[in-house]
Amino acid sequence: MRLLIIEDDRELSHVMKTGLEKSGFHVDVANQGIEGEDKGFANRYDAILLDLNLPDKDGMEILSFLREQHIDTPIVIVTARDEVVQRALGLNTGADDYIIKPFDFVELEARIQAVIRRYYGRTKNEIDIGRIRVCPRTRKAYIDGMEIALSAKEFDILEYLASRSPDIVSSEDIAEHVYDEFFDPFSSVLRVHIANLRKKLTLQGGQGLLITMKGNGYQLCGQHR
Repeated sequence: MRLLIIEDDRELSHVMKTGLEKSGFHVDVANQGIEGEDKGFANRYDAILLDLNLPDKDGMEILSFLREQHIDTPIVIVTARDEVVQRALGLNTGADDYIIKPFDFVELEARIQAVIRRYYGRTKNEIDIGRIRVCPRTRKAYIDGMEIALSAKEFDILEYLASRSPDIVSSEDIAEHVYDEFFDPFSSVLRVHIANLRKKLTLQGGQGLLITMKGNGYQLCGQHR
């Protein structure tokens, strides 16, 4: 899953980025408000972490702008503004959650997972798609209870497809959510990862659980066709 951090404190944003990437997220950073607003508008993120005290544009204005532009990406305000009135204003303006600095990293990650889970219409941590179970918190996946040996990127792709199931998901959409802003869209890397993942999701007898919909994209199917 891909995140955007809008935070002017470069040291803090680096710590957040490093920690979240260790947890399997792909993280873009903006240290200026207008830069973050542009990235939040132009790219498709799974969640945005938004500071309010930015030097060039107040975070509440950025939140309001993104919602006015119908950007429905989950937004977690991460700020030192701890007044109840400020928290209520942020939530009423369209934030999905609000966490006060200094924060515990475990809580931050849990809140991110929670807003992403709600965004994709899930109530549980695990994603069950027929015979497939995907566990975002532990970054493990199973077929019929047996763990599948996946690379980090293969898991990222499977998690996103599972979150979107039963939708058909294009290659472009997958790339936007499982790579950061430095990914080369013209490379063959994504195709290689999907090909490897498809092999691992093929059952005995050649029955596949990852279906290619020619000209449209990919669909995760929990039962073979």
